[in-house]
Amino acid sequence: MSRRIKIVITLIFSIIILALGIGIGTVYISPSKILGILSDKILSTNFSKDVDPILVSILWKIRLPRTLLAFFVGAALSVSGTVMQSVLRNPLASSFTLGVSSGAAFGAGLVILFGISIPFFGIFTLPLIGLIFGLATVFLAIGFASKVDRNLENHTIILVGMVLSLFVNAVLTTMSALSKTQMQRLVLWQMGSFAMKEWAYVLILIPIVVIGVIVLIRYTNELDIMTFGEEQAKTIGVDVKRIKWLLLSTSAILTGVAVAFAGIIGFIDLIVPHIVRKIFGSSHKFVIPLSAVFGGAFMIVVDLISRTIVSPSELPIGAVTALIGAPFFTYIYFGGRKKVS
Repeated sequence: MSRRIKIVITLIFSIIILALGIGIGTVYISPSKILGILSDKILSTNFSKDVDPILVSILWKIRLPRTLLAFFVGAALSVSGTVMQSVLRNPLASSFTLGVSSGAAFGAGLVILFGISIPFFGIFTLPLIGLIFGLATVFLAIGFASKVDRNLENHTIILVGMVLSLFVNAVLTTMSALSKTQMQRLVLWQMGSFAMKEWAYVLILIPIVVIGVIVLIRYTNELDIMTFGEEQAKTIGVDVKRIKWLLLSTSAILTGVAVAFAGIIGFIDLIVPHIVRKIFGSSHKFVIPLSAVFGGAFMIVVDLISRTIVSPSELPIGAVTALIGAPFFTYIYFGGRKKVS
């Protein structure tokens, strides 16, 4: 099967999943009604004039923003994981390795435990502070790594990121132990959720993710070269240190935004890049955009499972991704190694 046909199938499959994410729930909304309601809202037609207003409200105010948020969070995490694995030349690398999740969790912990609220930002106080702390942790890890290792070697970055992440997690655990009344809220945030998210979240997230993905696509040639080794890249003329800083920073921003709006969701940034590379090859001009599409669709499926399997209750998104991702990634990674040997 040619790559073009695979891409077309992936896009069609993703659109179908998007429709399922919008339509399936406690109340089922058929595809025809979905199209009618969307045409009413976007094109100001009257196709849905006979549709129950409750269905219109459910779709437009709850299902659609939630599904779009899930898609773009999945896209951000998947693209970030793809770039991290390529730049650091490690199949287990991710922005979480560099401390994005622990830093964001620490910032969220401060907001939750001390009731911090920034005027004007309101409900966005927690995502904003979580994003700032997540990015600060990554930049601190990369900055410290560059001081102790002028060549900014990959193993140095990973080691510093892991140490810093463990330290921040220890501080957060201590804080939680000293404030048991807010511990449950913090734990629930760390598990990840798309529940009760408004259009405002989506409208902020989409442009950041789109711009971030476009920036990374701009450097697909450099990514392809760097996967063969940094010495070869330097020989060809690639400014490895500058490109590495740029790619790691952009990836960290994508993960930081995703974590800030949805909480900590693991494994998707590890799973999706491997699946996409197996299907479409290793060229980053295909891997990055298709990781965004595949990751977004995968996250919608995970969200659909989390909110329907024990309806009307919901499972944490992070728990579902771990249940699906851990065995699947183990099969992909170790199965591949057995074939090689």
